[in-house]
Amino acid sequence: MVRKGFKMHLHPGMAEEYEKRHNQLWPEMKDMIHEYGGRNYSIFLDKETGVLFGYLEVEDEERWAQSADTEINRKWWDFMADIMDTNPDNSPVSTELTPVFHLL
Repeated sequence: MVRKGFKMHLHPGMAEEYEKRHNQLWPEMKDMIHEYGGRNYSIFLDKETGVLFGYLEVEDEERWAQSADTEINRKWWDFMADIMDTNPDNSPVSTELTPVFHLL
């Protein structure tokens, strides 16, 4: 299992909407995450800065990367684009974080 950490940025005042949308995550999006090897997925918010911290475990990084090109993932990016920083293709602006410590 590969542990991945990353950060993203919400637009000001969008924290409640972001949480609402994730609490209503589409079943087909959940299925896609699992189909492409994603497990133990958490997202945390720093309310002061609007920075989101994501943590995800994936079975295979190459397989996980393929999930970006699925129709459901592209639909999700389009759905979320109005409340967070995005790239021209509506993918979230995301910065991978370097692991520096892990304790089981």
